[in-house]
Amino acid sequence: MDFVIITGLSGAGKTSALHALEDIGFYCVDNLPGALLKTFYKLCETSTDENMTRVAVVIDARGGGDLSGLYGDIQSFRNERKPFSLVFLDADEGVLIRRFKETRRRHPLADLVPDNTIESALLLEISYLEPFKKLADYSINTTGFSTKLLKERITKIYLGDNAKSIILTFTSFGFKFGAPTDCDTIFDARCLPNPFYVSELKEKTGLDEDVRGYVFDSEDTDRFLATLSAFLDVAVPLYIKEGKAELVVGFGCTGGKHRSVAIAEYYKNYFVKKGYKSTVYHRDMNK
Repeated sequence: MDFVIITGLSGAGKTSALHALEDIGFYCVDNLPGALLKTFYKLCETSTDENMTRVAVVIDARGGGDLSGLYGDIQSFRNERKPFSLVFLDADEGVLIRRFKETRRRHPLADLVPDNTIESALLLEISYLEPFKKLADYSINTTGFSTKLLKERITKIYLGDNAKSIILTFTSFGFKFGAPTDCDTIFDARCLPNPFYVSELKEKTGLDEDVRGYVFDSEDTDRFLATLSAFLDVAVPLYIKEGKAELVVGFGCTGGKHRSVAIAEYYKNYFVKKGYKSTVYHRDMNK
């Protein structure tokens, strides 16, 4: 099990870090009460739900209570060699104060200090959380970070290779049923050889080997794939560079049963071999 605990100072980027983990497949919980950490960890540890094998939680000083129990729980996890990691986010005090003032947010601990100021609340929060910084596996100062840069740092830590952090979804569809609205880009496969006009292939789909053979056994298809592959090989890293977490690529043919299915399957496998997380969805194949 991958279990990530994110903590740190308000305004340092904890929510952005959590979103980055959610984008790469973690089940995420924000503002988990510290007293529930052990119980929640045990639920994840014993769950048979595959979604609970990668979990991230944010626990911080928003509750305003004593965090010594949380510190002890995290320390016990470490002593028992339980699988988890602790990420601590902070930033220079002046930067945190400026971020609060720019967003017109009220510091969550403002009611606990006599003057209700951001400055005093921040000093109180630092005193609450300083011990956790010493426990952290990863301590990140986000003073000069953009949201994009923080996401790249988090994904690099938990994926190893940030270049593979994007999820690629390849969708096949039939134009006669309308183009899907959730695709980032769509390619028209109606220019390729059509198995619909071959009697023994008409009732089959692009998942069948003989249909794929018919579609791919063509110089036109070879040129189509070579050109499109060259484009996607350039485009996908550029989408990642822009911080995109998922790219949905649509392939359409007339009915969404033969050519588009075969091409979508081809590119799902193509990018899996390159180390990307790729999925495929055939919207109209069985219509």
